[in-house]
Amino acid sequence: MTGRADLRLGISDVAPVVSCGSFSTRAVVGEHLPITATVFREGHDAVAASVVLTPPAEPGASATPVRTRMVEFGPEPDRWTATVVPDREGLWTYQVEAWDDPLSTWHHDVEVKIEAGQGAEELANDLESGARLLEEVAAGVSEDHAGVLEHRADLTAAAAALRDESLGLTARIAPALSPSLQGVLHAHPVRRLVTGSQVYELYVDRPRALYGSWYEFFPRSEGPVVGGTPTHGTFAQAAERLPAIADMGFDVVYLPPIHPIGTTNRKGKNNTLVAHPDDVGSPWAIGSPEGGHDAVHPQLGTMEDFVAFVERTKSLGMEVALDFALQATPDHPWVTSHPEWFTTKPDGTIAYAENPPKKYQDIYPINFDNDPEGIYAECLRVIRVWIEAGVRIFRVDNPHTKPLNFWNWLIWEVKKTDSDVLFLAEAFTRPAMMHQLARVGFTQSYTYFTWRTEAWELREYGEELAANAHYMRPNFFVNTPDILHETLQVGGPPMFKIRAALAAMMSPTWGVYSGYELFEHVGLRPGSEEYLDTEKFQLRPRDWAAAEASGRSLAPYLRRLNEIRRAHPALQQLRTLRFHAVDNPDLLVFSKTDPASDDAVLVVVSLNSSYTQIGTTALDMPALGLDWSDRFAVTDEITGAHYDWGQTNYVELDPHREPAHVFTVHRSLPTVVAPQ
Repeated sequence: MTGRADLRLGISDVAPVVSCGSFSTRAVVGEHLPITATVFREGHDAVAASVVLTPPAEPGASATPVRTRMVEFGPEPDRWTATVVPDREGLWTYQVEAWDDPLSTWHHDVEVKIEAGQGAEELANDLESGARLLEEVAAGVSEDHAGVLEHRADLTAAAAALRDESLGLTARIAPALSPSLQGVLHAHPVRRLVTGSQVYELYVDRPRALYGSWYEFFPRSEGPVVGGTPTHGTFAQAAERLPAIADMGFDVVYLPPIHPIGTTNRKGKNNTLVAHPDDVGSPWAIGSPEGGHDAVHPQLGTMEDFVAFVERTKSLGMEVALDFALQATPDHPWVTSHPEWFTTKPDGTIAYAENPPKKYQDIYPINFDNDPEGIYAECLRVIRVWIEAGVRIFRVDNPHTKPLNFWNWLIWEVKKTDSDVLFLAEAFTRPAMMHQLARVGFTQSYTYFTWRTEAWELREYGEELAANAHYMRPNFFVNTPDILHETLQVGGPPMFKIRAALAAMMSPTWGVYSGYELFEHVGLRPGSEEYLDTEKFQLRPRDWAAAEASGRSLAPYLRRLNEIRRAHPALQQLRTLRFHAVDNPDLLVFSKTDPASDDAVLVVVSLNSSYTQIGTTALDMPALGLDWSDRFAVTDEITGAHYDWGQTNYVELDPHREPAHVFTVHRSLPTVVAPQ
């Protein structure tokens, strides 16, 4: 015999659940998490259900579960839902309970029999059954339920009325069916045949796991230009850039690796195989005689200088994310101390990294099947070095090239002592691997957003991400040091605004790589997504002040997008992303809502950077919390314009002026006061 024989009542299709409960569902503190299940029973008696949410236990105390009553919702029969809101970090559990609901059965039966014309004599047993149920509720109320104690007299009086044969039938049942008493009975029901589903884990992160704006830059490019020649920057010089990043409204400052860089097989400018003496090499080519993953590049400064940089970032309301790239140069101390951690070829040489036709002669991949115990321990030690230095976010380079069980072990080992540490997976890889990395523990993931440029692609991908929000959180980067998409190379400044608006409004977390605000768009060669003079292999100082003074900067637009995101809780959500119909394939319309604040934002974006686009919307009004025939006001948060809208609306967007509407939805039209 298979299955659970103890399931007295029917419970199936509990959601959200990750891989049948093999991995934890995810949420953040304060997030509204809908739990659904199919709940049913034999016969015609009423069944009810609750979600039992159990928080992490406090030290020296047991956790107290909280039950939230579920309600039925359509269109599928027997489908129940309740929304839970975890209020602190850590590992929670949740379970769906189904139970026989004799009070609802009694209520229904009495009403049906009265409507059929039955009198008090025929209802004698029903009236007595109801009285006993009310007495059961009154007797079961403990001193802890102070809110119900004041209704004990009402419960007792209602039971007495049901038994009072001197009253008419209507008067006998009226107290038991009064709205006030029904509210008490709904909150404190009689529960019989209680049946529990499987218990599922829910890991709750801090809010930054879901919502944030990232800015990536290379500290080494922040040095002064002397005699026309860039000089290597330090942490102290890089810290001078932080106020401008904060002014644009970013929350996370992401740094590429800051460790010593090897010289053996060092790459030159634009990834050439021969480096000149002044070439700085790739930050991802980690390790030299000066140290490895636990050291700071001496030209950037000392560990104390890095800690000061972290503290300066915090003082501006931001935090540092640090790259965690598990690979080594031939000069890394690990190569000498632990040669077994790498793959040795038949000729005795260590294998360098390859992704044909690309070759990375300056990087040795780690072989996690050789001495896994030693490698695991060292990786955990390195992570804790940077946690001690103040880093609480790690952007993990190429996690899909390392074993899944390693990440599952490392991430949750870190979470045991530092629950607020977050991990971003830089995994531009196959969907199955990308999703599994999220399941095993990664907090966020890079996505395919960069390559989704058509309206149907963006809609399909957005719906996929929203459907999987219970375990996979996206980070929409508009560009990276590796990726300059063709649309940005040829689309001009309007396309930079379009992609920024899409990323910032669709995803609760988004990011830009330094230079985006200067419209850097020149590729290495036609058909390449690499930048010409890529910063990965050379210093690339930028004249920020001149760009601002000339007006050739996207910084004010990025600032406005981040201001809008901070002002609207709806834009900090993923689960509520909904798309709306429009009759132009070069327009995309979507909305987000926030269940806690009743906030709603509606976005219309032109995907064409060359020509004005017009169209007519067909809005999904219930998705906005409106009836199909409602009229409502919208305010464009970018231009300040106001409009009176309904389901069908004319839109016109000129990409050379403003390629996007970001509307605050006012669910009732504002009152117009006539001038005195």
